[in-house]
Amino acid sequence: MAFLDQNPALGYPLAAGLGLMVGSFLNVVILRMPRRLEWQWKRDAVEILEQPEIYDPPPPGIVVEPSHCPHCKHRLSWYENIPLFSWLIQGGKCRHCKAPISPQYPLVELLTCLLTLACVWKFGFGWQGFGAALFSCFLIALSGIDLRTQLLPDQLTLPLMWLGLIASTDNLYMPAKPALLGAIAGYVSLWSVWWLFKQLTGKEGMGHGDFKLLAAIGAWTGLKGILPTILLSSLVGAVIGSIWLAIKGRDRATPIPFGPYLAIAGWIVFMWGEQLIDAYMRIAGLK
Repeated sequence: MAFLDQNPALGYPLAAGLGLMVGSFLNVVILRMPRRLEWQWKRDAVEILEQPEIYDPPPPGIVVEPSHCPHCKHRLSWYENIPLFSWLIQGGKCRHCKAPISPQYPLVELLTCLLTLACVWKFGFGWQGFGAALFSCFLIALSGIDLRTQLLPDQLTLPLMWLGLIASTDNLYMPAKPALLGAIAGYVSLWSVWWLFKQLTGKEGMGHGDFKLLAAIGAWTGLKGILPTILLSSLVGAVIGSIWLAIKGRDRATPIPFGPYLAIAGWIVFMWGEQLIDAYMRIAGLK
């Protein structure tokens, strides 16, 4: 790690390549995890309700099954599965059936690459940089799943929270106490909003996954990061959400996933939270 810190001309290309490859895997997680979860939930419901078994083959696994075209099911060769570059070379189409391939694939790969580079630029190539990149990858996967399905799986939010708390035991980003308080405050704050909204309207204003995601972000950013994350995510959500509703021609009653906005705000606060708080205090004349 010290060698890469001393030789950034080698370290950054390696980090970029790793980011592209991990981004390719994140696409698999985004697309396949919800289907696997839904399949398992159906099996659990059949067992609990003691219903007769119906043959329902499992969807493709996240790790074992190779990548294939979602249209013609052609198994991709290695040169068709090079992150970002294969999509560009093939013009965004399957080489066999010529069906269009979703731009999600290159966008997720490119985003993962850029965030990985940002993490090693800020924290270096040691454990801090690795942890920051891992945090970023979880947020990308959760955002992609929430955008597609309005789900924030416990299989991702809870490990992300525990990883943040584990990192705090070695004071990787902050001491254990602020991390623990951040996780608690993150969960309780959004749960309180959800509970109050439900009491007043009889409706659920957000999913429970949002509480857990903010708890996970709090474990990485600490107690001081919760309020900036909430404020920034609300601002980003209001702007982007309004634009999206206008483009789609939907009304304000249309459900909008909040997870991606929490992820964007949480990542910004994780990377530059101290600077943001300091700048706000200076502008407000509090410092």
